[in-house]
Amino acid sequence: MGFGVTQAAIGFAIMLALMASGLHVAVVMAAIAALGADLYLGGPVVNAMGMQLWGATDSFTLLAAPLFILLGELLVKGGATDRMYAALSAWLGPLPGGLLHTNIGACAVFAAVSGSSVATAATIGTVALPAFEDRRYDPRLVLGTIAGGATLGILIPPSINMIIYGAMTNTSVGRLYAAGVFPGLILTGLFMLVTAVLCLWRPALAGGREPSLPLGVRLRALSGLAPPIGIFVAVMGSIYAGWATPTESAAVGVVAAFLLSFCYGRFSFRMLNACFETTVGVTAMIVLIVAAAFYLNFVLGILGVPQTLSAFVASIGAGPTEILLILFIFYLILGCFLETLSMMVGTIPIVFPIVTALGIDPVWFGIFLVVMCEMALITPPVGLNLYVVQGVRRSGAITDVIQGTLPYLAMMVVLTVLLVAFPGIALWLPNKTFG
Repeated sequence: MGFGVTQAAIGFAIMLALMASGLHVAVVMAAIAALGADLYLGGPVVNAMGMQLWGATDSFTLLAAPLFILLGELLVKGGATDRMYAALSAWLGPLPGGLLHTNIGACAVFAAVSGSSVATAATIGTVALPAFEDRRYDPRLVLGTIAGGATLGILIPPSINMIIYGAMTNTSVGRLYAAGVFPGLILTGLFMLVTAVLCLWRPALAGGREPSLPLGVRLRALSGLAPPIGIFVAVMGSIYAGWATPTESAAVGVVAAFLLSFCYGRFSFRMLNACFETTVGVTAMIVLIVAAAFYLNFVLGILGVPQTLSAFVASIGAGPTEILLILFIFYLILGCFLETLSMMVGTIPIVFPIVTALGIDPVWFGIFLVVMCEMALITPPVGLNLYVVQGVRRSGAITDVIQGTLPYLAMMVVLTVLLVAFPGIALWLPNKTFG
């Protein structure tokens, strides 16, 4: 029995259906890969699973993931985020939209050192929501700025999703990080722009302008921004300058965050143990999924699925723009039913060979895919950021969070259009930095 496009489509559909049903992603991918190997290739490929899983986890690149997770945990529990939010409030509060801009700015800054959207949503939500209790801001927009702004956690480098994408596709993580800078800044600007426009159109959404603090007070508040920005510069600067790999730069950031917790007087062995426990739990989940995805890649490669699908796309005459439009709709729908990491690692083995065969730059496609994952984080019914923010809120209906994120979902669509129309937005900096 041969293996063609029909068999690949059936297997892919079964895999997505099992994931959507709630079965563990790693188990589903490993089971589908083992079943395909057993049916079409025989015992030796099935028996190779152990070696493939070991090879996938024995990766210096993937070591950056737990280090960036630990970095974010140390900053949260070390007290840096409270000071960061207060500093941004002093500068962004007087803008149309007031503290709503602070939510977005805080998400962007924390994203620049944490690499996780869910962690950003939980952290900024915990810090920000108490500040709105005695103010007359529209609650839906408050929740929307946190849930939407937190999606920047996987676009602005460092990004754990980019590390996984780079490991699975053999794409330079350093180039991916460089490619994410301008799209991340543009999306932050679009978020702030739509917030300002909404609040100018309907001033009641912001409940009145925040008072402008004296310049001296605002300058002193900058001390709260210095540590996270300094860590970002040290981490990303060392990568762009070629002094360190992403993994080595992440270790530098962890040391800096560790020392910062000492300076703020928040260090304790209990705090350190809590950081380690969270890091180990999240890392174990990520590595298990990535290892299963590597084995799935291995089996699909032997079956010749990438070549079969590439030939099929060539036969129907679809160009890069048409394929990207199809992928946009596909990921938009898929994001309503799958968690982002599941969506990414489950589709890369099928989609990546197609886009590379069409001549689409793998670095550019990595940014496109991350933006699609961002949308999935705030699209119901499975959008994780929606539930994280609602969980921090602990009251009201989740429909408030969903309605509040709609303007920011629209801005992600705008960014996607800009990326397709002007690929240099993502590619100029990596080409300039790495040649």
